[in-house]
Amino acid sequence: MEQTFRASMSWLHTWAGVCVGAVLFAVFWMGTLSVFDREIDRWMMPATRLVPAELKSVDALARELQPVIGASPQWLVLFPDDREPVARVGYLDGAGRLRYRHADPSTSALLPDAGTWGGSGFIYPFHVNLHIKAWSLGLWIVGFAGMAMLALCVSGVVIHRKIFADFFTFRSDRKPRRVVLDLHNVTGVLGLPFHFFITLSGLVIFFTVYFSGAWEMSYRGDRQAFVQESYGIYGRPRLNRPGPPLASLDAMVAEASRRWEGGTPQLFRVFHRGDANAYVEVRRSFVDDRVTMPVDALYLDAGTGAILSSNTGKPVMNVHRFITGFHFIQFDHWSLRWLYFALGLAGCVLIATGFLFWLESRRKRHTQLSLRGVRFVEALTVGFVSGIVAATLAFFVANRLLPPNASAWGLERRELEIWAFYVMWLLTFVHAWSRPRVAWREQCAAIAALAVVAVTLNGLTTGDHLWRSLSQPHLWPVAGMDFLLLFGAAVAGWTASRLQRAT
Repeated sequence: MEQTFRASMSWLHTWAGVCVGAVLFAVFWMGTLSVFDREIDRWMMPATRLVPAELKSVDALARELQPVIGASPQWLVLFPDDREPVARVGYLDGAGRLRYRHADPSTSALLPDAGTWGGSGFIYPFHVNLHIKAWSLGLWIVGFAGMAMLALCVSGVVIHRKIFADFFTFRSDRKPRRVVLDLHNVTGVLGLPFHFFITLSGLVIFFTVYFSGAWEMSYRGDRQAFVQESYGIYGRPRLNRPGPPLASLDAMVAEASRRWEGGTPQLFRVFHRGDANAYVEVRRSFVDDRVTMPVDALYLDAGTGAILSSNTGKPVMNVHRFITGFHFIQFDHWSLRWLYFALGLAGCVLIATGFLFWLESRRKRHTQLSLRGVRFVEALTVGFVSGIVAATLAFFVANRLLPPNASAWGLERRELEIWAFYVMWLLTFVHAWSRPRVAWREQCAAIAALAVVAVTLNGLTTGDHLWRSLSQPHLWPVAGMDFLLLFGAAVAGWTASRLQRAT
């Protein structure tokens, strides 16, 4: 019975990894980068590399925004913090799309259009839904991969009876297949608690999608009632008649801060601007020393400043927000942020070595039987592992190469960057299929070259080369990005060299 159970777990572990591992690697890779999405933003948006400062006046910022937003019925401000030293302002354009600009918090002056989605606009959403929004399909694909990851974690523990001994066993002098398996075991044991709980928390965050029956049964399908009671979101309809001018926005922010006993705001949003029923939302910042991401919010009448509604987190929702905070790590803790990054990379290595072990253990038999399974999986693995890394670096290189107001084929600059990512990613799959014997080596060499080019272009186009960024504390995130790119180039170059000697 025990042997049968272990054999079934081994089968589950093998085929869940082969079938879902490609998506898992993409999600883990983008999730790992998202740990430093705001720092990536600063590297990709040179105009935002300012000395951190508090936003002096929301009223002054609103006056600066007026020529830009025109008659937009809704606009918002995301307040600056140490990781994002600029105020981010958003507004609805004529097509109903949310547009963002940045502003200098000390002067309220709008900065030039960044022309990029950056890390927070492209890399983080890719981690969440693969940028597939139709019918929430991307969320479901990621959710299915997350469930598979939980099964992989549990089945991995079952099939490795000497799991803790495996953690201390790494035989670099053995055959490649043995080395790959040892590396898979070490990274699996090292990050097991993290990989399990980070995956579980990702599923819990989107429980309204994955486990919709829970709230639909309790609220009889009334989503608005559920959202209002759970998240405390207030709303009222337009009256379609002109309203009074906005009251003092700074006074509203001050009132919210007073109610939160000194807590700082993270978001300020105006709804139905210009309408008699216009109102303002002020949300509390979650960038502090607390893991829990608060849902505290204050709603005020836009014309009078009178309080309409206030919300503080309820016990059950605070548990959910703690899990959300654990996953998103927006709180102020740099050493833990680096630990998340390292364990995220360990997860990427875990998934990649799982693929490699499957390939090496079946290559000879598939060749003898004239089967194409290994070649197909290998091309898929190369494209999803080294390919997505190369595509990400192409995204960074395009960001530094494209002129500020670049456009082509009806696409804006930010869209051209995304196309650079996807075209490069597609080319890596074609390359992996057409050159199977040297695909790993050549793509590792390409990764090394692209990383060095990205660092060089950053210094040439912005002047913030390593020596300068290291000498200015507010540019340390830029220096950190350059250092990681150079470190990645060194690892990729070393790997390509080792693969060259092995062939």
